[in-house]
Amino acid sequence: MTRLSNPELELLKCLWRHEVCSARELHEGVASALDWSYSSTRKTLERMVEKGLVGESKHHGLNVYRAQVGKVATIAELSRDFTRRVLEIEGPLPVQAFADSRLLSEREIEQLEALLQSPEADEQP
Repeated sequence: MTRLSNPELELLKCLWRHEVCSARELHEGVASALDWSYSSTRKTLERMVEKGLVGESKHHGLNVYRAQVGKVATIAELSRDFTRRVLEIEGPLPVQAFADSRLLSEREIEQLEALLQSPEADEQP
């Protein structure tokens, strides 16, 4: 997976919460996290479409966006990257670290634990 920028992650989190959003809805959804212009949101969305992170379609003549990457798989990859690259920890991150997440449901935490514990996770660079 391509390393995500902070704005890309914020836009994905908004899409994971709402499933489908217009650019304006996304801009308003990330306004508290990103202090930037609407045109910056649009440009970032265009790049995300090109990267395959987000899909774009028309709905009643309006461009709408949907995440093309899964929330749990993306969080697992980001977590593995952080623990290895930043914390220099080999092996899985304890799932307790995600217990108070407002982004993940209990079921998603269980799925995340399975991904983080899988042997394939240790083989990735």
